[in-house]
Amino acid sequence: MNSTKLSGNPVRLTSFSHGGGCGCKVAPGVLSEILRGVQNFPVPKELMVGIETADDAAVYRLNDEQALIATTDFFMPIVDDPYDFGRIAATNAISDVYAMGGTPIMALALVGMPLDKLPLEVIGKILEGGESVCAAAGIPIAGGHTIDSVEPIYGLVVMGLVHPDRVKTNADAQSGDVLILGKPLGVGVLSAALKKGALDAAGYDVMIASTTRLNTPGRRLAHLGGVHAMTDITGFGLLGHLLEVCRGAKLSAYLGMSQIPLLADVERLATVGYITGASARNWTAYGEDVALEAAISSMQRALLTDPQTSGGLLVACEPAAVDQVLEAFRAEGFAQAAVIGHLEAGPARVNVGV
Repeated sequence: MNSTKLSGNPVRLTSFSHGGGCGCKVAPGVLSEILRGVQNFPVPKELMVGIETADDAAVYRLNDEQALIATTDFFMPIVDDPYDFGRIAATNAISDVYAMGGTPIMALALVGMPLDKLPLEVIGKILEGGESVCAAAGIPIAGGHTIDSVEPIYGLVVMGLVHPDRVKTNADAQSGDVLILGKPLGVGVLSAALKKGALDAAGYDVMIASTTRLNTPGRRLAHLGGVHAMTDITGFGLLGHLLEVCRGAKLSAYLGMSQIPLLADVERLATVGYITGASARNWTAYGEDVALEAAISSMQRALLTDPQTSGGLLVACEPAAVDQVLEAFRAEGFAQAAVIGHLEAGPARVNVGV
């Protein structure tokens, strides 16, 4: 489960990386500082979505019927099994296309490997894992780029298509919208337990099942008129990505902690201390824009900021569309999709009650 033996030697991919999965993301505050000086360049009128609202992907109008979605995502190992690492990284990268309401059409591989330390068999298994997910999504890996690097890095550039009228950004939510989360939280907690040898086989299976499930309902949701905004929950955690929705739409969010679905055994593991460093960094970056009821525990706060590698879709829809949205999730195997809160007029902040 935790390592792979190839060429007679055990290989622990996570031992090569200083952080795994979407927990590697640059902290939100630092990222804002980096991007501050590069947001004022002129853009063509065909660029429908750029970097202005921290959205999941760029969108470029090709014609009246088609817009091109372009995105990229890559990271260091979150698990030791190379095939699973490849699957997780590819699923995570493709998710951004679904989060914009699009259909992926092809991918390019991004590969950086310590060639003097990793057997070629291991690298091959990583690529096989990525290819298996792309096959499931119905897209080819049409090329890519490889480098010799200190830490193992794998991901994809992914392109997709969407009708220009069906693009779902993270900034178009409306007051009164209901918030629906497609996948349970807790991937960061499980990954922390895995790295410390405290995750059993059942927990590992839960983690892999979640992180390798493609967010395919995004394509269906783009056709629902009552769906106003979408994003996927990744390295900044639920609170961080929901704040991006609030800032884009200039609204306040209200969440019920008891309504938020969690992966099996996550609460217990978080309570005994299996929490990532990225969770604390996330809170430091945006905590001033979050109001927690006094009854919310430090463990629950950590779950709200827990970095989700290949996390679920977050959907803002009108109340009349809730049943349709949940049905779209259920039809594609997302049994734990749930209503977790709503949006109201007010300052861009998130309020969390029990």
